[in-house]
Amino acid sequence: MSENTSKSVILTVDDDPIILNSILSTLKQEYNVRPFTSGETALKFLSHNMADLILLDYNMPGMSGFDVLKTLQADVRLREIPVIFLTGSVNGDDEIQALEMGAMDYLLKPFKPRSLVTRVHLQLELYRYRHHLEALVEEKTEELRQINRKLEQRDKITLDLLAMASDMRDHDTGEHIARTTGYSRIIVEALLENPAEGYTLTRTKGSDIIEATKLHDIGKIAMPDSVLLKKGRLTDDEFEIIKTHPVHGGKMLREALVKLGNDSLIQEALDIAYSHHEKWDGTGYPSGLKGTDIPIGARVSAIADVFDALTSVRPYKKAFSSRQAFDILYRDSGTHFDPHLIEIVRLHESEFESVMNDADNR
Repeated sequence: MSENTSKSVILTVDDDPIILNSILSTLKQEYNVRPFTSGETALKFLSHNMADLILLDYNMPGMSGFDVLKTLQADVRLREIPVIFLTGSVNGDDEIQALEMGAMDYLLKPFKPRSLVTRVHLQLELYRYRHHLEALVEEKTEELRQINRKLEQRDKITLDLLAMASDMRDHDTGEHIARTTGYSRIIVEALLENPAEGYTLTRTKGSDIIEATKLHDIGKIAMPDSVLLKKGRLTDDEFEIIKTHPVHGGKMLREALVKLGNDSLIQEALDIAYSHHEKWDGTGYPSGLKGTDIPIGARVSAIADVFDALTSVRPYKKAFSSRQAFDILYRDSGTHFDPHLIEIVRLHESEFESVMNDADNR
């Protein structure tokens, strides 16, 4: 209840003292009645106090009942207070207007005390019931939020474990995943901060690209150990086998997408796993896609993957310096890589180096 009392506060506004006294005598035993002779004084009271219900006269000098109701409806704190209009008019249009504006009920003066008590009691019960339902809905909504957060956390853990499982077939640790994800994040965040025509991302799309980059090499799970774990350079035939890993990755994720239905993250992972070895000039694999026909997530992932490969030790090569790796990316802009994305790399070299150094220092 309001005003730290066990009784509900009924605020009544009427310029007729006789009506106010009648209401007070009728309701005072059960309710805390606060009478006011004008809309202005009632609103002044409500600016620092609350009420559980308002009995509001329609015809008053100064602010009319409609004026008061408009003010109440415009205030987030006060708009939920139920209002019963009181009037001596038998104009049905006034009743309709009052109800359309948000009044909960309409009582014609002179009214019988029993009728007033019944209307007040009913509206207070409805008010309490509505708030009880709202509280239940909020409680259930919060429970659903917690369940969704747990499901999202579980999905992320599952995704990370799957990514590490595929990566650790090809690398000693999961640092390749951490680094490529970090490089992709730099490019995606730059695209989000500075959208350009043809490169506009939603926050969800950007987040999906970053997360899906982790699965870019999931198709390597299907590669034979004799080829994938070979120490030294691959033969031409062995390289042709390795080149099938995007197809295998795409097949795995396409099957997952069929089972899950419309899932933006899995769709992004499919695009990246299948197309991250495509090249801007159309000479990549497996489909020879060209330019913007290559999904943007795959273009981002291609840069991240190649930069990490260049700056990492392999059985057949030493790690290149970041400067050497950047120069190779810039040399291949417009042939292997999307030129616009390469320009983003130019502007964020220090951030790429931070990701590279942070991973190396773990």
